[in-house]
Amino acid sequence: MILNKLIGLFSNDLSIDLGTANTIVIAKGKGIIINEPSVVAVKTEKYGQQKVLAVGQEAKDMVGKTPGNIKAIRPMKDGVIADFDMTEKMIRKFIEKAHGRSSLISPRIIICVPYGLTQVERKAVRESALSAGAREVFLIEEPMAAAIGAGIEIREPQGNLVVDIGGGTTEIGVVSLGGLVLSKSIRTAGDKLDKAIVDYVKKNYNLLIGERTAEEIKINIGTAVPLEENLRITITGRDNVEGLLSSIELTSEDAREAMKEPLREIAEALKEVLEDMPPDLSGDIVNHGIILTGGGALIRQLDKYLSDIVKIPTYVADEPLLAVARGTGRALEEIDLLQDLSDSE
Repeated sequence: MILNKLIGLFSNDLSIDLGTANTIVIAKGKGIIINEPSVVAVKTEKYGQQKVLAVGQEAKDMVGKTPGNIKAIRPMKDGVIADFDMTEKMIRKFIEKAHGRSSLISPRIIICVPYGLTQVERKAVRESALSAGAREVFLIEEPMAAAIGAGIEIREPQGNLVVDIGGGTTEIGVVSLGGLVLSKSIRTAGDKLDKAIVDYVKKNYNLLIGERTAEEIKINIGTAVPLEENLRITITGRDNVEGLLSSIELTSEDAREAMKEPLREIAEALKEVLEDMPPDLSGDIVNHGIILTGGGALIRQLDKYLSDIVKIPTYVADEPLLAVARGTGRALEEIDLLQDLSDSE
């Protein structure tokens, strides 16, 4: 106990948005200090031992380009830990990066997790952070963090509805009086949109592309509704028939058609939450509208697409990619807020 207190004197507390696609680290009093892809590059050495070569952006740059003994691994899948060992290594590297590689520092860490995680999954997240050198770990749920990061006063007696579309999960939460009144988590989000684009290009153009190219298509020309003027992008892949490299031009209408089904699933989940809404909160949601956060919120016209379906005004939060991270960062700064929201052991 005394040792823990001594170590605490040297610690800088951190909050981590441990996302399927990106990990964002905020240091208390400093703001965002790391914003990098959730990727670990490992090299298999003699006797099957694995050595971490890189994490973050440096590791992502290796995706699809590595020799046989080097693998670029995404340890998070659908918002949960798919590879415990690699998640621990990734968190450890990010802690070291945040603290200038000092091994003496043992920070308290807040980690954002999807709503509906099982106790086993929560334990895996907590233990990975403890194994990586955290002194104490708090977990808070993404819809709540997203609401805080979007500027919503969560303690007020009024309902607010947030839709956070991340890499692995879409989190839909109704927040009122500092708690989640209703929440739903579905494993349809950015990764599934990318896969839908890969499948569409293969089916319609006989071209094999990778996830990085699909993500570029989504970002550069992706749209949820038809645009007045089509956007275009030229992509290169491998011809599925002849096996040779080939280039084609895709339009934003191609991207919309490719992403149609995953976007419909997100809209259906939102409708289910609205159907379960307590009557007293329904008026608040109609008055305040729906707020979109997460990387998926940046898809062109997604706010219009959802608004047309559910007949409620829908808005994109300022800097939606950072909303969850900023929410966890605020909990880091306000200890009473942290105690109200967190799940710790």
